[in-house]
Amino acid sequence: MQRRSFLKKAALGAAAGSATLAAPAFAQDSPVIQWRLASSFPRSADAIYSGGEHVAKYISEATDGKFQIRVFPGGELLPALGVLDGVQNGTVECGHTASYYYYGKNPTLCFDGAVPFGMNTRQMNAWVLQGGGLDLLREVFNQYNIVNFPCGFTGCQMGGWFRKEVKTVQDLEGLKFRTAAFAGAVLMKLGVVPQQIAGGDIYPSLEKGTIDAAEWIGPYDDEKLGFHRVAPYYYFPGWWEGTLQVSLYVNKNKFEGLPKHYQDIVTDAAARATSVMLATYDAENPKSLKRLVAEGAKLRVFPKPVMDACFKASEETYAELSAKDPGFKKVYDHYKAFLDQEIPWFRIAEGSFDQYMASMIK
Repeated sequence: MQRRSFLKKAALGAAAGSATLAAPAFAQDSPVIQWRLASSFPRSADAIYSGGEHVAKYISEATDGKFQIRVFPGGELLPALGVLDGVQNGTVECGHTASYYYYGKNPTLCFDGAVPFGMNTRQMNAWVLQGGGLDLLREVFNQYNIVNFPCGFTGCQMGGWFRKEVKTVQDLEGLKFRTAAFAGAVLMKLGVVPQQIAGGDIYPSLEKGTIDAAEWIGPYDDEKLGFHRVAPYYYFPGWWEGTLQVSLYVNKNKFEGLPKHYQDIVTDAAARATSVMLATYDAENPKSLKRLVAEGAKLRVFPKPVMDACFKASEETYAELSAKDPGFKKVYDHYKAFLDQEIPWFRIAEGSFDQYMASMIK
């Protein structure tokens, strides 16, 4: 059977003038399947968590209810950071997670999510879908018995909430900062003490002074947790996440056991969920940022000397990881070459347009 998306089938059915859209022809003799999806995200982070729910919804609709996936939030079925192990071992059939959570297992996995001073959303999307990135990443995930699918973007994230201002590189010395593991490995070179803390524990840790700063996602998610009440300085940009690509993990054996048209529907559903998540963040972040500033959040850009020091530390980290792991070097070299090709174009077109439009806002 040739690959045809369920969206195209729906459009053709409507064009034929059907009073009621008929179920796809394959649904009559297709198997009934029930899967479980373990998310790494809490329900309260609805924009990112709902990516898994959207996948389940679209798959059910496309199969006339014959392929059902039940979604569980982080910590309910599996630990929030245990999704990769759960899918790999077949404890669950699929999961929705961020691949940089598994830096400690294999830093190469982070290229499926976000890496310091990496690609923005458009560049990442191009690398994965048209630049050969997905093929490289699937070679990596094959080692873990997983088929990975892009399943959401957050866009560029914020740099986090700080109890005190960061004016110099020296201000990073001894700073207890909740951040992702890859960013933490870079920041350690500058004296930062990275902290691994679950989302629900960030606020009390900031309030009590257990940590000095924390990054989560961006205004829409951060507003709900109220970080601005205890750490007023809101820094940008989140240089360790030019975007975050969220992923759908599917157990390889389970995926290969699906009929071909079900496999196609999984691919289409993940792509559709990706578009919805990005649109949600782009629509909601501006409104949330405006409210946060009105309530006292103090926006600050990381000083250029701080950014330069972090960039240098990132380059050192990439070189060290590449020297130790040929698999990491293979993906990094490909990723970096594509990024270097993209940046001049984005600077000429997108960057110049965005700068001009920003200058005209009154």
